Amino acid sequence: MTLPDLFFDPSKCLIGGTWQPALSGDTLALTNPSDGSPLATIARGTKADIDAAVAAAQAARNSDWGRATAVERGRILTRIGQLVMEHAETLARLEAQDVGKPLTQARNDVTALARYMEFYGGAADKVHGETIPYLEGYTVYTLREPFGVTGHIVPWNYPMQIIGRSVGAALAMGNACVLKPAEEACLTALAFAHLAQQAGLPDGALNVVPGLGPEAGAALAAHPDVNHISFTGSVNTGRLVQTAAAENVVPVTLELGGKSPQLVFADADLDTALPFLVNAGIQNAGQTCSASSRILVERSVYEEVKSRMSAAYKAMRAAPAMEDATLGPLISARQKDIVSDFLTKGADLTIAAQGEIATHAPGHYVPPTLFADVPPDHPLAQEEIFGPVQVLIPFDSEEEALQIANSTRYGLVASVWSQNGARQMRLAKQLNAGQVFLNNYGAGGGVELPFGGTGHSGHGREKGFEALFHFSQLKTVAALHG
Repeated sequence: MTLPDLFFDPSKCLIGGTWQPALSGDTLALTNPSDGSPLATIARGTKADIDAAVAAAQAARNSDWGRATAVERGRILTRIGQLVMEHAETLARLEAQDVGKPLTQARNDVTALARYMEFYGGAADKVHGETIPYLEGYTVYTLREPFGVTGHIVPWNYPMQIIGRSVGAALAMGNACVLKPAEEACLTALAFAHLAQQAGLPDGALNVVPGLGPEAGAALAAHPDVNHISFTGSVNTGRLVQTAAAENVVPVTLELGGKSPQLVFADADLDTALPFLVNAGIQNAGQTCSASSRILVERSVYEEVKSRMSAAYKAMRAAPAMEDATLGPLISARQKDIVSDFLTKGADLTIAAQGEIATHAPGHYVPPTLFADVPPDHPLAQEEIFGPVQVLIPFDSEEEALQIANSTRYGLVASVWSQNGARQMRLAKQLNAGQVFLNNYGAGGGVELPFGGTGHSGHGREKGFEALFHFSQLKTVAALHG
């Protein structure tokens, strides 16, 4: 399988507007998770490259980018979005082969990236301060100002979408960015940076340093001249990032794991619910922080839901990304081992249904698996699996459903399926989650909708207008004029 014709060199870093090899000269090999074949060679950036990238970002803040008006920033972001759509098919094929996700899902990610650029391009000049009534003789007002240099550590599961929601918001507010994409999948991050240059983004406003997490990522998180860190990834790595940033008293936006429940009551519209119940768990082979891996079902409709979800699972097929099947492979052999270990932990449970793996597929696959009658305290109901695995848990009352839903350490997303409006409102308030959906799940991607978690799912918010506040700091000005 070959990559589409590339308009950039994937083996280089972007630092200060110049594409250059890692200062060490070292590289890393990317493999295609669909079949294990060589895919590309990328730079292996280290602390030295991060130091250079941060210096370039500081220089940009002190020159053209720092002097750009909000209107000018917005126009550049809008042009980036237009270029993303002009290269949509190339970007989709890159993402599909790099991450292993079906081509249709990769195309949706391209559209989302363009939409983030459009949204933040349009919002850049609409972040206003306010005047505050105060003592006689004073005029008091507030300003929203950029942090300065922001660091962005992006995972491998949704590179384009997460770049859009973090880098897009940071640039809209006038920050200069240093981006460390995941070493497993960074081709669309590099492509995005090339398109940003073509759109007229000043040198140094966006710098990209691929490399290993313990080398480049750790150096970025601990850098004394970085003023804000955005990290999306695992809880354990998030702790390390926050600890490193704390040494420099730097704020951190953490978007970590999830164990998101959907609560299905007896009065739910099951015809509407079923696609959401299933797709929210197996999209991107379940490698999604907001994946709905727990399906809580009122006992009177439990058998019907189990039967209908089982039929959906039996029709699933995991195959190479470019075949555009229901789902593709996992990102790596390591991730396959992690998910396989969870399946082993479920050996004492009932498997309601499993999908198929294409017989010719030599990549990192596990069968999509639906477990039934899972105890709420079982590891499969408590721990993030990050694979195409869902568990069905029966409940007998609203109170029990709420207790089960809130019983994990995570709190990212939840959903309630019921026609009872009072129940919807009660649970929306009581569920431990940063997002609660009523009779839907995910709201079509939700570029406009603030996103983030509670508990071990992290803190801070991305997406929507709220992200602009999180990538800026408030200044109060009080003038005494008599």
